[in-house]
Amino acid sequence: MVGGDLTADLPDGSTVRFAHLDYAASAPAVRAAADAVTALLPYAGSVHRGTGLRAQTSTLEYERARDLVAEFVGCRAGDEVVFTRNTTDALNLLARALPAGTTTVVFESEHHANLLPWPGQVRLPVPSSPDAAVAAVAAAVRTLRGPVLVAVTGASNVTGEVWPVRRIADVAHAHGARVLVDAAQLAPHSPIDLDELGADYLAFSGHKLYAPFGAGVLAGRADWLDAAEPYLAGGGASAAVGAEPGDVTWATGPARHEAGTPNLLGAVTLAAVCSVLLRADRDALHEREQELLARLRDGLASCPGVTEVSVFGPGHPRVGIVSLALPGRDAAVVAAELADRHGIGVRAGQFCAHPLTRGLIGSADVADCGTAASLLRISFGLGTTDGDIDRLVLALAGLTRP
Repeated sequence: MVGGDLTADLPDGSTVRFAHLDYAASAPAVRAAADAVTALLPYAGSVHRGTGLRAQTSTLEYERARDLVAEFVGCRAGDEVVFTRNTTDALNLLARALPAGTTTVVFESEHHANLLPWPGQVRLPVPSSPDAAVAAVAAAVRTLRGPVLVAVTGASNVTGEVWPVRRIADVAHAHGARVLVDAAQLAPHSPIDLDELGADYLAFSGHKLYAPFGAGVLAGRADWLDAAEPYLAGGGASAAVGAEPGDVTWATGPARHEAGTPNLLGAVTLAAVCSVLLRADRDALHEREQELLARLRDGLASCPGVTEVSVFGPGHPRVGIVSLALPGRDAAVVAAELADRHGIGVRAGQFCAHPLTRGLIGSADVADCGTAASLLRISFGLGTTDGDIDRLVLALAGLTRP
């Protein structure tokens, strides 16, 4: 991992390896991403513009990146990959591309990126179980007419719990609805495949998938995207422009929604990570992550006054994300103490999922973002060690002990 040897200076004058346990916000980059930047920078030029060595090399590498990402997500005939800035950008792009009159079905437990952009919402309450989630979607789509999109997370950014995406997709498709999967938290921890998930569309971010910031992906069916007005108007999105206002022929395919000079390095580094993960033993990586998860949860039993939160119950499958309620403590203060006194980075707050977080804590006050409505989140992935987990548990036990 890039930065795996970072150190933190502690108040007692000692120095420790910095333990980054905030992967759900942004994961450290893998070495392959840095190597891809180093290899391409001497040739970096304008994509899709120019005939020189730099322009031709950059265009080739950009489109190779698209092909690699398409392989990573299992694109089918009629699917396309659009490069975006991040997951939020990708979801807003699709929201703008929906046919007029589309109804969108979402759970209030979604991250704001998958909650706020959608028009014509039917917003479902947080389900008590996977079965309840599937039943709620089935009941909603059964009554709807016209285009319908069901937008659901693959794994919660608050609890880490894996959602029953395939089952939701099956009931949605049975009633003619399409399905968007927010895979921002699922992709770093589990293979993502459009067919296996039953997804018509999926979105994810590079910075959570061990790549640098500034690149994201919307992948899926091309028909709605090709029929929509371009997400941004400008060069690249336009195939031909006449002399009069509005006299424009827009491009089809990914170019339609990628106006302007694209983020070449972002696309190439994201593809480099996808290539590494396609070759990796994902089963072994999953097993290792689950070992770390069990180690963390066993250790938390020694931390007084700490309660792990969940939607579907503590036994439900999850990725490497655990959020804790700290009754009577300000989670932000605890997170700051972990950083300043122990060299450990975690996250405190509502994690851009305010309705879900308030529900898990039991706060009905929309304006309350302080002590009563904040959680402490621990998240990890590639590069996390047993020692990182043990240091966190020991430090947290000391900070929460009366």
